[in-house]
Amino acid sequence: MSFTVVEEAQPRLNRSEQTVPGSNARFIEKAAQGNADTVFLDLEDSVAPSEKEKARGQVVQALNDLDWSGKTVSVRVNAFDTPYTYRDVMEVLEAAGDRIDLIMLPKVGTASDVYALDVLVTQVMQNAGKQDRIGFELLLESALGMQNIHELAAASKRNESLHFGVADYAASTGMRTTQIGGPNPDYAVLTDPDADGNREVHWGDMWHYAITRMVVAARANGLRPVDGPFGAFKDSEGYKAQARRAAVLGCEGKWCIHPSQVELANEVFSPSQEAVDNARRILEALDEAHREGYGAVTLDNKLIDNASIKQAKVLVRKAEQIGQG
Repeated sequence: MSFTVVEEAQPRLNRSEQTVPGSNARFIEKAAQGNADTVFLDLEDSVAPSEKEKARGQVVQALNDLDWSGKTVSVRVNAFDTPYTYRDVMEVLEAAGDRIDLIMLPKVGTASDVYALDVLVTQVMQNAGKQDRIGFELLLESALGMQNIHELAAASKRNESLHFGVADYAASTGMRTTQIGGPNPDYAVLTDPDADGNREVHWGDMWHYAITRMVVAARANGLRPVDGPFGAFKDSEGYKAQARRAAVLGCEGKWCIHPSQVELANEVFSPSQEAVDNARRILEALDEAHREGYGAVTLDNKLIDNASIKQAKVLVRKAEQIGQG
């Protein structure tokens, strides 16, 4: 362990993050009643320019009138390359800043973007006389943002999570795809011919590098890494496959662009009872070994040591957050 201790952001359950257009009052009400860990009310891409002002008003009304208990509530404002960011922050926070947990900043590119939002949020909340407990979600969806990811992750004490915006990232980097997440048949490995001349095609995960880079930057700064959208919302197996890959790489959760994806995300990013029970057995076995003066011990014919403790504690903490036995 380095002498530098990573300070963890405020812990929040973040398995499922449901996106809801701020211009659709009916969808917002349903999201408040749903099972997503986090809901972000969107003022950006899902809202047409002509509807921006109306959407702000509906988001404020929903924040103040609906019951959001048991959920983390976020608002995605428009990016700084638009004329909407200032009014998004000012109008929503002045009217409902004490009902918001997080603000999501899209298309973040440099640390100065985060600094600017921090100054704006701080001054609005101070001027409104509201208790300021607002954290930041940073949406990485450009080559510039990925280049500066480590500076972005450390740019504000308000930072809580990093998110991978797959579609805009693909456009920014010139990737040859038009889909939102998921695999691509052209990103594959062709095996050498076998004795009969047969060859196999093995698809790869074209998002592996970007997600891994995001996870490293997030964890190095005590933040939650969250995988972004999966556009084929009727393909539940495809969604779960992408979610499982992200979970293996260290992500806390995944976006849900359709209500049907919420339970899928909650399922994938919840440890199985078997895994939790095994983690507790590891902690008990090592505790007993330490009492007897040993630093490592075998359990189920496998070596376990202090590194095993860290891995087991991650699973147990997650289970306790969820309320698993």
